[in-house]
Amino acid sequence: MGIQSLPDALDAAQELGLDLVEVADKADPPVCRIMDYGKFKYEQSQRAKESRKKATHVLVKEMKYRPKIGPGDFATKTRKVEAFLGDGSKVKVTIMFRGREMQHPELGRRILDNVAEAVSHVGRVEVYPKQDGRNMIMVLVPGQATRKQREAAADRREADQASTVEEPTTETEMAEEPDTEEQAPEDVALEESTTEPTSA
Repeated sequence: MGIQSLPDALDAAQELGLDLVEVADKADPPVCRIMDYGKFKYEQSQRAKESRKKATHVLVKEMKYRPKIGPGDFATKTRKVEAFLGDGSKVKVTIMFRGREMQHPELGRRILDNVAEAVSHVGRVEVYPKQDGRNMIMVLVPGQATRKQREAAADRREADQASTVEEPTTETEMAEEPDTEEQAPEDVALEESTTEPTSA
């Protein structure tokens, strides 16, 4: 509709039974649009509600292991990790070291690699094993591991086995404590289109 005076623009909006809405106040002259403002606000709120529905909330679960965990406990905990991944949650896997266990980080890495391999059909590694104080952590996310990731895990296991010096360890060296886990300007520019703006 081009540049019109404010009274003419208001008259044009009233004739159509619509509202004169300023959409670009920084422009010179400001840009206005003739529209049904109530309908525009309603549709805007509906779009916001839909986008909130589609938003995904990813939960991060944590599972703790010990370096000397037994096969039964390992299987039970790993099944829970698999279930968490199947439900769409991220899983932080933590190896807790105590005392002299800190001298054998390869034990923790081996457990983490075994967990990653056991759940590779439902989860893949997002954060590879790394030391975090007295703990070693790894983060798994839902989604099947790629062949490249599985090969990398196998290579790391082989490297760990090759670099591990087999030293006899006495019971007193690896003894552990009981396991306790915690789980208005005068003129305005009017746009020709009377459709509502696409962006809020």
